[in-house]
Amino acid sequence: QVRLVESGGGLVQAGDSLRLSCAGSGRTFSDNAMGWFRQAPGKEREFVAAITWGGTITYYADSVKGRFTISRDNSENTVYLQMNSLKYEDTAVYFCAADRRVRSTIVTRTPAQYDYWGQGTQVTVSS
Repeated sequence: QVRLVESGGGLVQAGDSLRLSCAGSGRTFSDNAMGWFRQAPGKEREFVAAITWGGTITYYADSVKGRFTISRDNSENTVYLQMNSLKYEDTAVYFCAADRRVRSTIVTRTPAQYDYWGQGTQVTVSS
C-alpha cells in the first residue's frame, strides 16, 4: 500500500519552531517533486512549499518565505518542513503530497498536480 505519513505537528506558542516529517512507504518518491499544503478551519487547502525530486529547486508561498524550509532525504524517502517563527495564522492541518510527474525540474503550487496525499498533521500556534 502506497502511503505518505506526516508527523511532527503539535501545539506551540507564537515564535516557536516545529519540524514536520513526511515519510513515504510502499514505493519510492525519490523521483517525484514533493509539496506541503495546509488547510485551516473553514478555508481552502493552500500551498505552502515544494521541492524538486533532486532537492535543487524549492518554491514557497509568500506567507512562509523566510520562515519555513522544505528539504528531503531520498535515502529515507522522507520530506521535511522546518517551520520557524511560527505565527497564529500558521495554525492548520498540514499535508504532504507527491507530484505525479517523474524527474521534473518544475515545482507547482497546484494541488491537482499531486497524486498522493498524506492524512495530515495538526499544527496549532497559540498567540
